[in-house]
Amino acid sequence: MKSAKFAYFAPDSLEAALELLRQHGGDAKPLAGGQSLMPLLNMRLVRPAVIIDLNRLAALDYIVRPPDGWLAVGALTRQRTLEKSPDAAAAAPLLAAGLGQIGHWQIRNRGTLGGSLAHADPAAELPALAVALDATLTLRSAAGERTLPAADFFIANLLTALEPDELLTDIRFGEFGGDWRWGFYEVCRRAGDFALAGAIAQVQLETPPEAAPGTADAGPAPLCRAARLTLFGVGPTPQRIAAAEQ
Repeated sequence: MKSAKFAYFAPDSLEAALELLRQHGGDAKPLAGGQSLMPLLNMRLVRPAVIIDLNRLAALDYIVRPPDGWLAVGALTRQRTLEKSPDAAAAAPLLAAGLGQIGHWQIRNRGTLGGSLAHADPAAELPALAVALDATLTLRSAAGERTLPAADFFIANLLTALEPDELLTDIRFGEFGGDWRWGFYEVCRRAGDFALAGAIAQVQLETPPEAAPGTADAGPAPLCRAARLTLFGVGPTPQRIAAAEQ
């Protein structure tokens, strides 16, 4: 099956894309990597009157690690690019490891960060990583911009806080390198298949002072300063499990 007819626009600036969204609103669908949207179009599960192709918006393709410790990523950054980024590995090694679980590398070569987050599949890896890593998302429209924590961005299965005239433009991940340790595990039928469910565990360790040289005492074990547990595929959105964290 092929998609229903639609009008196609390929703006070359963010301002032009936002103006098209302002004009067409809920009748339009933005196209980023297309790994989620194209199958839906071809199966006619969605029938937008307008497609706005974002792939010429080079300004939304970046990875920056500013001095404040955050990792800033443009929404059009390819998943594979972020997976292999030294800045991502330094700021949040969990992010690079989790990205490597998304489909196959051919899919990650094309799929974008913003596209996956905006699609909001509750069993997808990127929404769960955004919640686990305290990501802050920037949403822009022709009228202005606003920011939301990832936990407030995801509302229900395939539903986000994005308004019809807004684009997700920037994602900022918290600093979770250094003394943070982590585990990422998902259940799927075969490697590369959609995850059925998964869990992300994080602990921040504080290492006590070492014992004095020449003593038999190896010193106390490291202390857990903080713990975070995020589950995905178990509800309509990724979920932090506060009781288990405590």
